[in-house]
Amino acid sequence: MLDALAKYHERGEVPFTPPGHKQGRGADPRVLETLGAPVFRSDVLAVAGLDDRRSTGRVLERAQELMADAVHAEQTFFTTCGSSLSVKSAMLSVAGPHEKLLVGRDAHKSVIAGLILAGITPIWVEPNFDPALHLAHPPSAEAFRARFAEHPDARGALVTSPTPYGTCAELAAIAEVCHEHGRPLIVDEAWGAHLPFHPALPSWAMDAGADVCVTSVHKMGSGLEQGSVFHQQGDLVDPAVLKARADLLGTTSPSVLIYAGLDGWRRQMVQDGHRLLGDALDLAHEVRAGIERIDGLHVHHDEFLGPGRAAELDPLQVIIDVSALGVTGYQAADWLREHHRINLHVSDHRRSSAQLTYADDRETAAVLLSALRDLPRHAGEIGPAPAVDVPDPRELRLEQVLLPRDAFFGPTEQVPVDKAAGRITAEMLTPYPPGIPAALPGERLTGDVLDYLRTGIEAGMVVPDAVDPKLDGVRVAVEE
Repeated sequence: MLDALAKYHERGEVPFTPPGHKQGRGADPRVLETLGAPVFRSDVLAVAGLDDRRSTGRVLERAQELMADAVHAEQTFFTTCGSSLSVKSAMLSVAGPHEKLLVGRDAHKSVIAGLILAGITPIWVEPNFDPALHLAHPPSAEAFRARFAEHPDARGALVTSPTPYGTCAELAAIAEVCHEHGRPLIVDEAWGAHLPFHPALPSWAMDAGADVCVTSVHKMGSGLEQGSVFHQQGDLVDPAVLKARADLLGTTSPSVLIYAGLDGWRRQMVQDGHRLLGDALDLAHEVRAGIERIDGLHVHHDEFLGPGRAAELDPLQVIIDVSALGVTGYQAADWLREHHRINLHVSDHRRSSAQLTYADDRETAAVLLSALRDLPRHAGEIGPAPAVDVPDPRELRLEQVLLPRDAFFGPTEQVPVDKAAGRITAEMLTPYPPGIPAALPGERLTGDVLDYLRTGIEAGMVVPDAVDPKLDGVRVAVEE
């Protein structure tokens, strides 16, 4: 992709095609000043631009083949709509309307959107809940085995690993369970683009035996936002079907900028990934130790691992427990942004996280540590922490009454939140990030889950998917 783009510039081609800004000549100077002229200069058509009308240069195909070779996959497909599109494509290639798919209930909202679009019947697999830390880790292999025993007609399984908290599933064991039943395993590995390139990182889905995995290169790699790939191996998922499903959902105007970012990242990792990630892991070890020395802060590690918890942990996700300061993760993140211009990643009622990559260095680490050292000095001004009514894990689980598709597209009405308990939700109620729905279309709401969401919003939680983000009202299904 990058070679083809360089040659395009060398040839001095003049486009009479989209995009209409014509390599920036028509862009507003104020836009050019902010975004930079090179962005527009390289924003060209993939077909009848970067490649010819018939794609005889096979530019995209060759870039995808190189990516597959780099990560030990048989097939790789680029997408420019993020892993949200990739995971839907993978799901639709395994199960269709009213067919069953085993899905970890800690799935991202994009998986739920896939269930809605495809009309798939979800068979939920319970995560490993930690009732003390109020956190969900990926489901175990035995949990998938038990659900296959109950639903032998399920078309396959989907698990999320790593989670946004860096916790990972026992992927090889889950793949073995699926393959014992002759069914494919899809891994939503959006947070694991870097995993194939250093042995000290958690297991990577293709090496663990997964049939399809979805990766967001923009998350832990150095691709542009929306840059995603999905990889395939084996004969349980037909690559032609997978490509057709992606074509069904994807754009006919893919961004060459995003494609080139994916291609360039692949080359960077093949040539320098081991060194870059080794340095990042060393830096993460130092940062974790430095945060642990700050009074009132604790970095999660050992308590995330072991039986009934996670199988592995990505140390580049630095999960900081701030509860000893008497503040929430929401409050800590907001204060750090306001006073130190630090943008943290996932925040919840007791934690906030810092995502490290090989782009970080001692300078950025020093900025983070300096800001965190200042946090305890001002905790009294920030707090007290508003109470969030986090229920017991058993009370977080809701009864699936309708298919997500039927609830979402069926007759609905908006009701006050104090009238919503007992009703079937017709919308996703998703604390974001990390984007795992607390309630999804077709589930019957309970007072415990509604209290959790309402008190969470009052404490700083964001629920952007709801028709009413303040949750004074809820969109519910009209029942006979």
